[in-house]
Amino acid sequence: MLAYRTGIFPMADARDDPEIFWVEPRLRAIIPLDGFRLSRSLARTLRRERFTVTCNAAFDQVITACAAPRPDPEATDSESGSWISHRIQASYQRLHDMGLAHSIECWQRDENGEHALVGGLYGVGFNRAFCGESMFSRVPDASKVALAWLVAALRKADAQLLDCQFMTSHLASLGAVEIPQKRYLALLNEAQSSAGAVDVPTGATEGAATAAAFAAGASSGAAALSLPEGFGALLALAGAGDPASSPGKCISHFLTHTS
Repeated sequence: MLAYRTGIFPMADARDDPEIFWVEPRLRAIIPLDGFRLSRSLARTLRRERFTVTCNAAFDQVITACAAPRPDPEATDSESGSWISHRIQASYQRLHDMGLAHSIECWQRDENGEHALVGGLYGVGFNRAFCGESMFSRVPDASKVALAWLVAALRKADAQLLDCQFMTSHLASLGAVEIPQKRYLALLNEAQSSAGAVDVPTGATEGAATAAAFAAGASSGAAALSLPEGFGALLALAGAGDPASSPGKCISHFLTHTS
C-alpha cells in the first residue's frame, strides 16, 4: 500500500517468478471519471443485459483468469506470458481479505443454464483513488461492460482518480489518456487529501513529488474509497427507478448523462 500511495506498483517477469520489481512509468494512463467513452454499441450491450454483473463475488477467479496466458485483444496485458506471479496473486488476495482490493465480474449463462464467469477486472482502492490492475474477457464486450460498471460505481463512491497504469489501444477507445508521472502524482495526492493537492514546486524531482504525495495521503482524513458501496448504490439507484428498468439500463443512462 505504501507503493500504491507513492505512485509505484509491482510486477514480475513470469507466473512462477519468485521475485518482484517495482514500476514507476514515465507516462501513466488514467481514465478521467467524467470522460469515459460510452459508445452506442456498448450502451446497447448494457441495456440488453447480456451479462450479470457483480462486485467482489469471485475475486480469486478473476485474478486467476487475469494471470492466465492469453492472446486477448481486450486485455490490458495481452502478451503470451503473465506479470501476475503466484506471489503477487497471493498478495492481492490478502489485500482483498483486508478490504483493499476489489473485483468486478461479468457472468453469462452457459449451455447448461449455469452462470459462467466470462469477464472481469480487479484493482486496489484507497481514499478516492482506484488503481486498476488487469482485466480479462472470454466473450466480446465482457471487459468493457465490467469497466463501465467500475467507472459508474467509482462515481457513486465519489472517487477522483482511476489509474490504468499503461496505455493500450483498448483503453484509449474507452477514453483513457496518457499523462506524465509527475502530473499523475499530483492527482494521486489530491485523491488522498481532503484538503486538496500539496503544492509541488515547478521543476521538483519526481522523488520530491512522490514524497509530497505520500505525506499528504498518510496524514489525510479523507474517507476511504469503498467500491462495493458505490456498486451497491448503483443497484439501489436501479431499484428505485421505473419497475421496467434494469441495472444495465440504469448504468447506460447514468454514464450518458454524467459524462
